[in-house]
Amino acid sequence: QIRWTKTAGSASDRFQDSSVFNETLRISNIQRHQGGRYYCKAENGLGSPAIKSIRVDVYYLDDPIVTVHQSIGEAKEQFYYERTVFLRCVANSNPPVRYSWRRGQEVLLQGSDKGVEIYEPFFTQGETKILKLKNLRPQDYANYSCIASVRNVCSIPDKMVSFRLSNKTASPSIKLLVDDPIVVNPGEAITLVCVTTGGEPAPSLTWVRSAGVLPEKTVLNGGTLTIPAITSEDAGTYSCIANNNVGNPAKKSTNIIVRALKKGRFWITPDPYHKDDNIQIGREVKISCQVEAIPSEELTFSWFKNGRPLRSSERMVITQTDPDVSPGTTNLDIIDLKFTDFGTYTCVASLKGGGISDISIDVNISSSTVPPNLTVPQEKSPLVTREGDTIELQCQVTGKPKPIILWSRADKEVAMPDGAMQTESYDGILRIVNVSREMTGTYRCQTSQYNGFNVKPREALVQLIVQYPPAVEPTFLEIRQGQGRSITMSCRVLRAYPTRVLTYEWRLGSKLLRTGQFDLQDSTEYTVSSLSRDSYGIYNCNIINEAGAGRCSFLVTGKAYAPEFYYDTYNPLWQNRPRVYSYSLQWTQMNPDAVDRILAYRLGIRQ
Repeated sequence: QIRWTKTAGSASDRFQDSSVFNETLRISNIQRHQGGRYYCKAENGLGSPAIKSIRVDVYYLDDPIVTVHQSIGEAKEQFYYERTVFLRCVANSNPPVRYSWRRGQEVLLQGSDKGVEIYEPFFTQGETKILKLKNLRPQDYANYSCIASVRNVCSIPDKMVSFRLSNKTASPSIKLLVDDPIVVNPGEAITLVCVTTGGEPAPSLTWVRSAGVLPEKTVLNGGTLTIPAITSEDAGTYSCIANNNVGNPAKKSTNIIVRALKKGRFWITPDPYHKDDNIQIGREVKISCQVEAIPSEELTFSWFKNGRPLRSSERMVITQTDPDVSPGTTNLDIIDLKFTDFGTYTCVASLKGGGISDISIDVNISSSTVPPNLTVPQEKSPLVTREGDTIELQCQVTGKPKPIILWSRADKEVAMPDGAMQTESYDGILRIVNVSREMTGTYRCQTSQYNGFNVKPREALVQLIVQYPPAVEPTFLEIRQGQGRSITMSCRVLRAYPTRVLTYEWRLGSKLLRTGQFDLQDSTEYTVSSLSRDSYGIYNCNIINEAGAGRCSFLVTGKAYAPEFYYDTYNPLWQNRPRVYSYSLQWTQMNPDAVDRILAYRLGIRQ
C-alpha cells in the first residue's frame, strides 16, 4: 500500500490530512499554501515501512505596496528644522524579494545621494526596503518607483509600483455625514455617508463592521453604505476607513441602534415585613414589570387597572427601578391592600420613538392569588429510561399565577442538554431527546420569580437513570489455529448499566453452546480443547442486560494467510539463450506456523 501525506511548509499552515493512496500524486493549479514536504510511505505488512520525501517550493511574487510616513523635527535654538520622509516598499514572495528604488529614471543606491538613505529595518530583515529622504529638498519632490524582483525564478517577471511625492502629499482625513448614534426602527432603510476632507493622493474609502462582516444585503457605492431593510442583527458599530498609503489610515465610526422590545415579564412581591408569602388585605403588595428595551433611554411605562389609566398616589405608588440594579423595570406598590384593589393590573411598555409594537403585561390580583408550590409525581422519580429514548422529567406546579420553572443539574456543575446551565419551562416539563448515559443524575426544578411570586424559590429533585447495553471487548478478533489444537476465547465487559443482572451466551453460528450469569467477574471464557473442521466458524458471545446486548465476535479459521509476492528481487530476469528468458518469482507468507503445515502452493498465470 502506498500513501502520500504532506506536512506544512510554514508555521501558519499546519499539518493537513491530505492522504492520497496512489503511486502518483498530481496537484493541478498548485497554490502557495500547498508548498511543503510531501512524504511517500509504502508498506506491505513486512518489516518497517519505506518512506521517501520530496520538498515542493511554490514560487510567487505579489504586487509591491509603497507606504509613506513623514516626521517633522522640532526647532532647536531657532536654527534647525528638519522634515524627513520614509518610503517603505513591501511585497509577499517566495523566494525572498530583492528591492530597488528609482527617482524618475535615476536608479537610487546607498551612498549615491547624500540626501538619500536606503536600509532594511533590523526587525524585518528581507521583508522590506525603506527609502529615507532626509531634510526634504526641491529635487526630492518626484515620482518614485519600487521594483520587486525574485530574479526571474520560474520566469516570474519583476513587478513595479510608483508613488508621486509632492509638497501636497498628506495622510487622509474624513468625516461622517451621519449622527452618532443612529436610532432606527426594524425594516427601515439606512444610509451612511463618508466623505474625504483631505489627503494626497486621493484616499480610498471602505466600510467595516466591528461585529464581523457587513450584512449580506449591504449596498456599497464609494463612501456610501446603504442597508435597504435593517434588522436587529444588523445593529452595531460601523466604521469608515480611508487609506492612501500615506501615514496611518483615517477611521471614523458610528453606532447603529435598532429599536426593540422583548421578553416582557412580571413578578409579585408580598409584604416584605411579614414572613407570610400570601397576599392579605391590609398589607402591602408590589407588582413589578420588566422588559428588554433598545435603546433603554426611550423606554416608558403606563399602568392600568381594569383598563383604566393609573397615576401614582399615596396608596398606589408607581416607581422606576434604578437601571444599574434592574434595567427596564417598573413597580406598582399597593399600600394597605383593600378588597376594592382586587382586579387586573396592566403595565404597557413602549418606546418614545415609536415604530415598535407595545408590550402589554396583565397581572391579576385577587383572593385566589397564591404563591407557588412544587411537587414531583410519585411515578416520575426515579425515572428509568434507555439510552437513545426521548424522556420527559416532570414537576407539578400549583399556585396562581404559575411561574416559569427553571431546570438545572443538582448533582454536579454541568450544562443542560441544550448547552445552557439552566433551562426554562412554562409547563414544568423538561423534554430530553436522544438521552445519553452521561445524563444520568439528579435534576433540580425550581420556581423563578418571573411570572409568579418574588419569594424564596420552591424546588424539587428528580432522579434520572439511563440504562445502556454492555460495552465489551474485543468486538472482533480473528484467530488462526490448526486442527487438533486448543483455543480460548474471552469476552470482557467494559461498562454497562444496570450492571446486575448480566447474563451471557456463547454461540457458534446459530448453535447455542453455553449460557450463564455474571457474579463478581467481568469476563467470560469459552475453550475449544481440540479444533476440528466443524469447530471453525464465527463464535459470538452476547452479554445481556435490561437495556440490550453487547457482542464479542471471534472468527476461528484454519486457513493460512494469503501468500505475498516479493517485488524487489535482485536481477529477477536473465537470458538463457536467444529469445529464451528466465524469471525468478519469490513469495512469502505471514505466520506460516499459525495453522497446519502448508502442503502445496498452486501457481496461476493470467495473460
